[in-house]
Amino acid sequence: MRLIDRLTGRLPMYRLVTLSLLVLLAASVALSAAGLIFYSPLALLVSAAVTVGATWGATRLLGIAFDARPHDESSVITGLILFFLFLPTLEPVGLSVLALAGAIAAASKFLLVRHRRHLFNPAAISAFLVGLTGLGAAGWWVATPVLAPLVAVLGLLIAVRTRTLGMVALFAGLAFVLVVVQLVPFSAGLGEAAGLALGSYPILFLAGFLLTEPQTLPPRRWQRFAVAVVVAVLFAIPISFGFSAGTFYLSQEFALVVGNAVAALLALPSGARLRYTARHQVAPGVYEFVFAPDRPVRVLPGQYVELDLPHAKPDKRGRRRHLTVVGARSNELRVAVKTSEPGSTFKRALTALAPGDEVRLTTVGGDFLLPADSRIPVLLAAGGIGVTPFVRHLEADAESGVDRDVTLVLRAPSAEEAPYLRTVARLARHVILVTPDPPADPPANVAWAPSLDEAFGRVDRLPERRVYASGSPSFLEQARRALRAAGARRVHTDLFSGY
Repeated sequence: MRLIDRLTGRLPMYRLVTLSLLVLLAASVALSAAGLIFYSPLALLVSAAVTVGATWGATRLLGIAFDARPHDESSVITGLILFFLFLPTLEPVGLSVLALAGAIAAASKFLLVRHRRHLFNPAAISAFLVGLTGLGAAGWWVATPVLAPLVAVLGLLIAVRTRTLGMVALFAGLAFVLVVVQLVPFSAGLGEAAGLALGSYPILFLAGFLLTEPQTLPPRRWQRFAVAVVVAVLFAIPISFGFSAGTFYLSQEFALVVGNAVAALLALPSGARLRYTARHQVAPGVYEFVFAPDRPVRVLPGQYVELDLPHAKPDKRGRRRHLTVVGARSNELRVAVKTSEPGSTFKRALTALAPGDEVRLTTVGGDFLLPADSRIPVLLAAGGIGVTPFVRHLEADAESGVDRDVTLVLRAPSAEEAPYLRTVARLARHVILVTPDPPADPPANVAWAPSLDEAFGRVDRLPERRVYASGSPSFLEQARRALRAAGARRVHTDLFSGY
């Protein structure tokens, strides 16, 4: 996972998915030219052009109608996924069905929404609705043995980057077992059944490219696991309903649509409006932004919020971001952002807010929670702005009168550039500041260490402690290595990838 983070960390999430789908398209064309895929290269290229063009064009038109700025790369992704779901063709009628699927997928992003988040995976809901019309049906032709290894690798990259590997593994494993159990009586044995399940069922593609879509995922880990189980069961077990007009069979896309509905019920998007009230500098280039919600918002210590910040010409990363909460009360929500480095249009719009401006809180989620049993000693390791969830943890413990054995290690370029240093020094039992040079006037409760290795070496009873690390990918990699060398067991991490 660390290697994948290093290889893909500089790519925005949308770009990684787009490139993965384009690689899969190129491989499909090459395999078709070699006679290993039934459909001709021309049929593949024309079908891809139709699904992508129809999705992109419909999204543009609907953006004008709804006075919304569409996300072009998202449209390309949806169109490419539809291409792999519907059978490639050169027939005018078949191409018309592909165009209809693209238009429906685009419309779902504007019509089937709640608090500006679409409720269903656009490709899945489009395939399901097209199937209901009787004009066509998804064939999931991507589920072919020659593409399975590449689909597995690319899906793994996406699952790791989206931090959904556990959910993906649960879905894929459960669906695989359920499918194999049904195939064994009709095959030559367990090996043949397993090969058919992996090579001829879209388990890998659905898991890596559709189930991982951030917009339709619930925020908590247990909620995602619940969705994975629901989708796997509906995916694998053949269910049909008889009507006077015929028989209706549940499809793979229907399984995902139901999973999306379950996710929407579990996530319960907030939709609260946050009025910007003030900002405070907590370190050079780091500011705390204070908002007043229009109604009470429950945020557990260590959780994040997703903010929707409308602004002109948003970049490819869009107008929504996950921000870790540094403070939360019934009438106040605080987040901290590093503004010193060139960032996204979202970050620039955030720093340009004036008192009274509003943003929307669309989701509360995350599982970066300390043990419920406060008698368990913990070690908190933070790199720079990664200290923000720990500030919230420590303040919540102090407000609740919880006496927890906490040692906090904070790395920064200098004591002056360490966010919330005096706050955590006041709240934690032990604080070790890691900087290249000794601080001139550190708080009384702060010790100094020149490296993470030395800092972790000073932590008493380290193997007994629950360890939590928060910061950039490079910091987390260094911290894991130093923690394991010092005797730590498992490290819970919270990634700050930048925005």
